[in-house]
Amino acid sequence: MLIALIVAQFFLPEKNDSPREDQHILVAEQVPDHIKTTLTNACLDCHSNQTNYLWYHKIAPVSWVINNHIVEGKEHLNLSEWGQQDVFDKIGTLEEMVEEVEDGEMPLKEYTWLHPKAKLSEKQIAELKEWSEQLSEELILKSE
Repeated sequence: MLIALIVAQFFLPEKNDSPREDQHILVAEQVPDHIKTTLTNACLDCHSNQTNYLWYHKIAPVSWVINNHIVEGKEHLNLSEWGQQDVFDKIGTLEEMVEEVEDGEMPLKEYTWLHPKAKLSEKQIAELKEWSEQLSEELILKSE
């Protein structure tokens, strides 16, 4: 068992750490600092091309589980590709983000256990909702 664990350390998944580009939501949109903080703490590790890796992310099999969460998260929503979406997809994305957070589906409970800053307060959820509604309105106005 110990040998298998040692050998597993040589088969770590590729890191999710591309440079932030113009398509990223934090670059493409004017995001208030408090929303940037919320997105960074609760969303971007699994829903962007930039994961903030901690020491335990480098240990198999934990690294495989985390990589799986990242891959699945990016399949549903990748905020690094925000600028590639059309206006209606962006609005839908914002609505879905708020719905998932309000329903307690996101961030994942197991993520908040290890990342206490990711646990969103009612105030943060309300702020995220208000910001997403504001941004949706701005996107519609820009598209006209």
